[in-house]
Amino acid sequence: MTSRHRTSESLGSPAPRRRTVVKAAAATAVLAGPFTAAPPARAATGAPAFLHGVASGDPLPDGILLWTRVTPVSEAIPGSGLGPDTEVSWTVAADKAFTNVVAEGTATATAASDHTVKADIRGLRPATDYWFRFSAGGTESPVARTRTAPAHDAAVAGLRFGVVSCANWEAGHFAAYRHLAARGDLDAWLHLGDYIYEYASGEYATRGKVVRPHAPAHEILTLADYRTRHATYKTDPDLQALHHKAPVIAIWDDHEFADNAWAGGAVNHTEGAEGTWSARQSAAKQAYFEWMPVRPAIEGTTYRRLRFGKLADLSLLDLRSFRSQQAATGSGSVDDPDRTLTGRAQLAWLKAGLKASDTTWRLVGNSVMVSPFAVGSLPADLLGPLAKLLGLPREGLAVNTDQWDGYTDDRRELLAHLRSHAIRNTVFLTGDIHMAWANDVPVDAGTYPLSASAAAEFVVTSVTSDNLDDIVKAPEGTVSAVAAPVIRAANRHVHWVDTDRHGYGVLDITADRAQMDYYVLSDRTRANATSVWARSYRTRSGTQKVERTYDPV
Repeated sequence: MTSRHRTSESLGSPAPRRRTVVKAAAATAVLAGPFTAAPPARAATGAPAFLHGVASGDPLPDGILLWTRVTPVSEAIPGSGLGPDTEVSWTVAADKAFTNVVAEGTATATAASDHTVKADIRGLRPATDYWFRFSAGGTESPVARTRTAPAHDAAVAGLRFGVVSCANWEAGHFAAYRHLAARGDLDAWLHLGDYIYEYASGEYATRGKVVRPHAPAHEILTLADYRTRHATYKTDPDLQALHHKAPVIAIWDDHEFADNAWAGGAVNHTEGAEGTWSARQSAAKQAYFEWMPVRPAIEGTTYRRLRFGKLADLSLLDLRSFRSQQAATGSGSVDDPDRTLTGRAQLAWLKAGLKASDTTWRLVGNSVMVSPFAVGSLPADLLGPLAKLLGLPREGLAVNTDQWDGYTDDRRELLAHLRSHAIRNTVFLTGDIHMAWANDVPVDAGTYPLSASAAAEFVVTSVTSDNLDDIVKAPEGTVSAVAAPVIRAANRHVHWVDTDRHGYGVLDITADRAQMDYYVLSDRTRANATSVWARSYRTRSGTQKVERTYDPV
C-alpha cells in the first residue's frame, strides 16, 4: 500500500512526538447508519465496495490512524490474493457534513496487503472530534467519527474509555460493542485481546452450540486463513458501529495467534502437522496489522505507549511474543528467574516508562491477570469446570500459569519497582479470564492486607466467550453465588469477582479517581441483547487500592 496526503490544519505548538476453555463465508453487511445494517451486498465487477466498514485507532495529540478495506471486484474476497490495484481516497473533516475538510489524500490498495488501507494522519488539533470517509471508483464508505488525544501538557479534566476483551464470533453476537457505540461519550475504546478466535467451526462454541458460523470453517493456519477470519469479524454490524464512533486502542492476546501462545509455540499448535510456529505466527501478525488500525510498535509487536495530556498515559503490553513456555501446573519453575512473561527488553521499557511518567495516572493495558489467584476450597462440581475455564488440569490446581502467576519473577520485579520508586496511581486494565474482577495488586498476597498494595487492577469479562456458568451449563449467576465468596476468602486482595456474566467496562478517569463501571448483557446469543449496569469500583488517587462505589459515572 502506498499513500500520499495533505492536511490543512496545524497545531498551535509542536506535538510531542483469554485465555480459552478448549482449543460459511463472511457476511457482507454494510452499515447504513450507526446501528442499522444494510442488506448483504456484493461488489460488482468494476464497482468497488467497502464491505468491512472503516475504523480509526491509536490517537495522538496531532493525529490518528485511519483504516478500511476495499473490495475492488467481486472475486477480490479477503485472503484470495485476487483483485486489481485500486486507488482509494480518504477525507478528514471537522464536521460530519464535510463542509470543513482538513485533510485528504490517496492510497493504493493492493492484493499484497489484502486490499486493506491505512492512512496515518498528522497535523490535526488535539482533543478534537473529526469525521472521515474513504472513496474508490465513485463509491463512498460509511462516515465515521474519531477523536485525537489531548495535547501533551494539557490539563485534562476527564477521560472515558470503553474496555472489552474476548469476543468469539461463534459464541454469540457482539451487542456489547453496540451498547458502547450508542453511548457517544468515549474518547476511545480499549480492546485487551482475543479480538478474533482461531478455532475450527464448532470447536469453541457456546454451551456446545454454534450461534453463527465463522469463516473459514477450519482452524486458521495460513495468511489467507487469518485474513479471512479477520474479515468475518469486520462484517459484524455492532463491531462496525463501534469502530465508526470512536478510535480503538488494541493489543493482542493468544487467540489472534493460537490458544496459549508463547514465543516458540502454542497449546493449540502442532508443529509439523500444522506447519511451523514461526510461519503461523508471522502470518497472524501480518494479517493483524493489515486488518487492525494499530501502528506496529517496537519489533513489530503491539507494545507501545500513548499519552492523554497530564491526566494519564497508557502502556500497552505484548504478553505473547516474548514469553517463555507456560510452566507445568504445580511446577516450581513458575518462580524461575530465567523464565519471562514480558521479555527483558519490554519489562525494562515498562519500568522506565512508569518511573518517568509525570501524569496523574499510569494505565497498563495488560492481556492476562497480574493479581495472584489461588482457587481456594471450591466444591468438586465447580473445581473441574473452573480448571477447564483456566485451561488447567482438573485436580490439584494452584495457579493459572498462563497469567502472571506463571511468571512470578517478572511480577515481583515490576511490583518491587513500583514500591521502591514510590510510583503511585498505577492501574492494570485486563481481559483474558472471561470473568469480571476488581483487585488490589498486593506485593505479598500471603500477608495481605497487612502488607502493601502496589497498584489496582480492573478485569473485564468476555464479550461472548464462555465463562464459568457456561461450562457448568447452569443458570446465569448461580455459579458465581457459590464460587465468588470462596475465591474472595482465598484471595483477600480481591474485592469482587463475577464468574458468570458477559459484557464490557467503561473506565472513567479524573484527577481524583479512576472508576470502572461494569455492564452486563441480557443474552450473548441474541443480537438485540440489552445491557444493564452491574457494579462499579474505583481507586482513589494515592491509595493503590480498590473500593466499591454505588453508582456508575
